[in-house]
Amino acid sequence: MKEVILDTETTGLSVKEGHRIVEIGCIELENFIPTNNNFHCYLNPGRKVSEKAFETHGYTDEFLSDKKKFKEIADDFLLYIKGKKLIIHNAEFDLSHLNNELKIAGKNLINNEIIDTVILARDKFPGSSNSLDALCKRYRIDNSKREKHTALIDCDLLSKVYINLIDQKEPKLNFINETSYGHQMSKTNTSYFKKIIKPTEEEKRNHDQYLKTNLKKNFFN
Repeated sequence: MKEVILDTETTGLSVKEGHRIVEIGCIELENFIPTNNNFHCYLNPGRKVSEKAFETHGYTDEFLSDKKKFKEIADDFLLYIKGKKLIIHNAEFDLSHLNNELKIAGKNLINNEIIDTVILARDKFPGSSNSLDALCKRYRIDNSKREKHTALIDCDLLSKVYINLIDQKEPKLNFINETSYGHQMSKTNTSYFKKIIKPTEEEKRNHDQYLKTNLKKNFFN
């Protein structure tokens, strides 16, 4: 199962006011483990960054001026997310901007399955703050690098928050068995488990004796 943690930064809050995307960040997960197949780009929005947005992400008009336009990366972006579940914090905001950009570029709108981690957080902690910073604090996730709201850093933090929100404490791992000659034999999806050590007969007898001796009520007689 492949999922994509997705985040965007923009020139401002509202699509209706003509604001555009300046950064897209994506981190791919497979069975909840990052695959290192990330997607990231800065974009020239074709308009000025609002003062409020600059305070949030720190991207200047000068910095963005030589970056690609969204229409130049639209096909690569759509190919990257094709068939994958999208994990987004406050999905309505990011999707409104992404679909606006896709519409301007003459592309199909996003129809992927979406998981909004804000909704997950509201359901799990009703009445509590559900900001990314608040959730990092709740789950003791180090967000000290988040001096600004940049897409890849936010995606990295959200991937950790997401795994905690769905109580997926132990990731599923893909193990590859190889022969002594180094040839790949098989590849299976195996859930993580700890090694089980069976007690010896002597240890069993000692344990039974301990229970008989120390329990006030016992059922061994």
